[in-house]
Amino acid sequence: MRLLLTDVTVGDRPGRAVSVVDGRIAWVGPAGDAPAGSRTVAGEGALLTPAFVDAHVHATATGLALTGLDLHGRSSLAAALAAVAEHVRRAPDGVVLGTGWDETGWPEDRALTRHDLDAVAGDRPIYLARVDVHSATVSTALLDHVPGIADLPGFGADGRLRLEAHHAARQAAYGAVTAPQRRAAQQATLAAAAALGIGSLHEMAGPEVSSAADLAGLLELAREAPGPRVLGYWGELSERGGLDLVGELSLVGAGGDLFCDGALGSHTAALGRPYADRPETAGALRFETASLVEHVRACTTAGVQAGFHCIGDAAVGQVLEAIGVVVDELGATAVRACRHRLEHVEMVGPGVVERMRAWDVVASVQPAFDAAWGGAEGMYAERLGTDRALACNPFADLADAGVVLALGSDAPVTPMDPWGGVHAAVDHRTPASGLRPFDAFDAATHGGWYAVRGEHAGGPLAVGAPADLALWATDATLSQLLADRAQPACRELVVAGEPVGTVQGR
Repeated sequence: MRLLLTDVTVGDRPGRAVSVVDGRIAWVGPAGDAPAGSRTVAGEGALLTPAFVDAHVHATATGLALTGLDLHGRSSLAAALAAVAEHVRRAPDGVVLGTGWDETGWPEDRALTRHDLDAVAGDRPIYLARVDVHSATVSTALLDHVPGIADLPGFGADGRLRLEAHHAARQAAYGAVTAPQRRAAQQATLAAAAALGIGSLHEMAGPEVSSAADLAGLLELAREAPGPRVLGYWGELSERGGLDLVGELSLVGAGGDLFCDGALGSHTAALGRPYADRPETAGALRFETASLVEHVRACTTAGVQAGFHCIGDAAVGQVLEAIGVVVDELGATAVRACRHRLEHVEMVGPGVVERMRAWDVVASVQPAFDAAWGGAEGMYAERLGTDRALACNPFADLADAGVVLALGSDAPVTPMDPWGGVHAAVDHRTPASGLRPFDAFDAATHGGWYAVRGEHAGGPLAVGAPADLALWATDATLSQLLADRAQPACRELVVAGEPVGTVQGR
């Protein structure tokens, strides 16, 4: 099929046309000179851009939040419990899964406990992930489903779970999701992504956040009909067989949510100095450095991209130490060719930026984190103190040094919202850390392609580039949209040269 998008605005140039052949851009120029197409989409002056890439998503959990119990934005413990009670009333059977609660700023000045959940839901198994998804509160009934959980690190008798206890409870809770529920959740995520102009999702799967069956089902679903691409990662160390699934499912990389530490909100991100509000802890590293070295070595030798979840400065430093060992062994050229990536990389110690640039390590970052928790009075400041908080998420330093950034949401931690992510990257709560508008847009589109080792010779709208495109319901130029912090609706999404329409009801 030869698809022609005509009378569109490309960048800041109206009256253009784009011809697509065999899934790639074949011609770009004035609309009056456009070649014929077997199918034509009349832009009527609308803005055409590369489709967005969400570089960090958990599709099933996102869909369950979209279709189930979403506690984002609840302003008090009482409001959160009221939402739980209403959900239990409407869905009287099965395990209750929820996400998004955040006790920061609640007037009760405490988090949910299992006693709270038992009081409103009786003997229902309940798993409620905190907003960062690195701790949770569960009901007594769910604890009863996990033998031996009280002996695991991170167990709290009040039902608040972190570390290994949290992972065990999460596995039990999500293990109760049926195949039809899982498919419906994944459909909801793909439909939502398409409606937002997202052409690709980087699915961050792994044994602690999903399952091989969940990932395989999502990849199969994405192949069934036109819709957003799903590019899969599996977060498991090579010494535990993490590379095996990469080949079996033709995944992009071995890593992503390979948890080298936790999250700041749950006091589990690994820091070089203790937390300001809990000086008895600095979080914890989850792996020995030798295990990370072996993972980087195995991935580099196999020509596979490795990825690591690392938020605190101690975790980021540990991962780069491991990469550095492999650079010394195999050479910088071999490491650069794999384009290894760091997820989140929120706290950056001395020398980090320089090493990331030298070794072509991608920074997969989430601007919505800064928008939600950054600044001098946000959650970061509460956890870290003002000075360390204002140094978090140094997007400008990374970009100015030549480190490639790819923007993502980490949905369901924060919602898929690509325009919002672009604007949050520009309007950083630490002004000197924000990106220039076009750099932010590039990180939300081209950066995501680069992060999966894709190439766009000449740029994402150049001849030969993959035809993943979004047509927006506006006649404004891209410069105007970025300046106005606008969030236009997606009128048409094209993925691999195929108009998507809706993926609802697959």
